[in-house]
Amino acid sequence: MKKFSKVFMGLFLVVGMVQSFASSANNQVFSVDNAKGAINAKSIEKAFNENGMQVDVNNDMNSIFEKRYKKVHHKSYNLAIFRNNDFVTKLAKKYPSIGLITPLSMSIYSDDEKNTINVSTLSLEGMARITKIPATDPDLIAYAQQLDIALHKALPNGKYLPKGKSTKDSDKKLTTDFTTEFELEDGMTIVEAKESFEEEFAGEIGPVGFLVPKLYKLQDDVFKENGDYDFYDTYSIIRFNVIFPVSKDHPDAGSYAPFSLAVYKKKGDDTVHITYPSIDNWIADLGITDEKVIAEVKKTQEMMSGILSELTE
Repeated sequence: MKKFSKVFMGLFLVVGMVQSFASSANNQVFSVDNAKGAINAKSIEKAFNENGMQVDVNNDMNSIFEKRYKKVHHKSYNLAIFRNNDFVTKLAKKYPSIGLITPLSMSIYSDDEKNTINVSTLSLEGMARITKIPATDPDLIAYAQQLDIALHKALPNGKYLPKGKSTKDSDKKLTTDFTTEFELEDGMTIVEAKESFEEEFAGEIGPVGFLVPKLYKLQDDVFKENGDYDFYDTYSIIRFNVIFPVSKDHPDAGSYAPFSLAVYKKKGDDTVHITYPSIDNWIADLGITDEKVIAEVKKTQEMMSGILSELTE
């Protein structure tokens, strides 16, 4: 039904395995003493919304983990997704790959033995690496600066944790990318063909444990003045069976999960692009060493890649 060519792109070098609670070149942890308990996930959401970062989803993962797994790893643990439409719009005119970090994600966490509250997000370098947008691009720099402002407002007197030391490089591909062409049946529009594909996709990922906290139709919500695309959708996707074990020793994994999957087509081009950040890169980026956790991360990458391969054959 669909003609398809699969392309895996973007070999990269990561800055090695890092301490799980420390920042890395691509992942940053902003932390502050919270002994009085004045700061929480809701106050952070409020500060973000008031300072240029729209928070669309902010989930208490402990309540989910308690119901599903009968235990939690941290005193508090939230995963949230956020964005700034103005910066996304500016960047999309130059770099369609901005969809790979639309929305951005973060984890908000604290532990009993510490009085700190922490927020983990991608750094400027991490945003640039995953999208292949130059780290010198003024709009990407401004986006990262706006995030920095929101973090300082949300966690007054907070500081970024020191960068972890590099211990090894990874030769894995940064993104998993597919291209395809939708064949139109009689009377079908390209947007209807896209919706049919996405219905099939949702039907495949749900039964194997993937959830979609948010679907963004950026062509309607962001690119109103940008007529370059027939459609541009991004899915925010999570799989509890991977984030639960990963977050035990690596709560900063919220910089990467939920992850964004982009589906887009430019006008005048028959090619449909489907792309997401390769999940198995969490292993090196976060410094995961537990073999059972590594196996679950790899399984999640293989599941998502396999589903998309089958749907586009």
